[in-house]
Amino acid sequence: MSSEQWTLDHPEMLLIFLLLIPLFYIRHLWKQRGGKLTFAFSNWKGKGFGNPFTLPSLVYVISMGLSWAGIILTVIALAGPSLVSREKVFTSRGIDVMFVIDISPSMAAQDFSNNSRLESAQETILRFIDRRKNDPMGLAIFGSQAALRVPPTLDYGYLKDAVGELQVMELGEGTALGMGIALGSLHLRESSAREKVMILLTDGESNAGEIQPEAAANIAAEAGVRVYVIGIGSDKEVLLEFVDPRNGKPYRATYRGELQEDLLQTIARSTGGEYYAVTNPGSLEGVLLAIDSLERVETRLKVEVRKEPVHRRLIILAFIFLFSDYIVRKMFLRELL
Repeated sequence: MSSEQWTLDHPEMLLIFLLLIPLFYIRHLWKQRGGKLTFAFSNWKGKGFGNPFTLPSLVYVISMGLSWAGIILTVIALAGPSLVSREKVFTSRGIDVMFVIDISPSMAAQDFSNNSRLESAQETILRFIDRRKNDPMGLAIFGSQAALRVPPTLDYGYLKDAVGELQVMELGEGTALGMGIALGSLHLRESSAREKVMILLTDGESNAGEIQPEAAANIAAEAGVRVYVIGIGSDKEVLLEFVDPRNGKPYRATYRGELQEDLLQTIARSTGGEYYAVTNPGSLEGVLLAIDSLERVETRLKVEVRKEPVHRRLIILAFIFLFSDYIVRKMFLRELL
């Protein structure tokens, strides 16, 4: 994280502007400056003689603008402007977190108010991500197969985009729970983080995949991964509605599922994690808040301050303006300088 701001080493030099104001008045606005001829005619009742706007007039205005721009930039340069940036640099690694999310068709069940289970999970996970700093986080999904979407990363924007794009049935109709756990563990195994955490969200029975959930839990435990299992959804009959991403065909039906709570508790217990049963959006938010508060490590950071003076650039620009004013007056206005 970084922030930038402008500073002045010699702000008192800006007081010169107080002298420039009367100078500008005398140079351009004061009637007695010698720029006009006054005639003592008092009987003329018609309109006065106006100066037509001609090309020389335009060139004169441009010349005047260049002159004053050069003077103003010179004064600002004398004040010593600098761009100061402060960047927070973490000197210790945070916790590695891997989300492993079930995207089987049952996650489209609409027993979470007006949202499906998957939509509620997506919204809650996005808020969880916003609360973390310096914790690499990744995303794996599973249906009939498992796939890695995002390896552990600090690019939270990219991770949030991936979470928001999830759709049910991207990986088939089954629930390969063991494959999802094993895949998440594989991508956390080589991490050098002090703590490695997997947050597993599922709502169905394990019915696909070559790896059994119990064996996958052992893989996670051996890799030092603590698994928090969230069983999402109720056992009531609910509306199931989604569009198959493979062919665009809509599906609408009623669905009654049942969580294998004994299995999910075993997975969590064998890895040192916890199992949570979630039946509404509020409890899902509460569970992720609890995990968020449990999985914290002390992080060390330092603030690097960089100061970049910019007065040289302003002086060069002021010189360009003043020299341009000289050229305009000499070549176009034919002034004797």
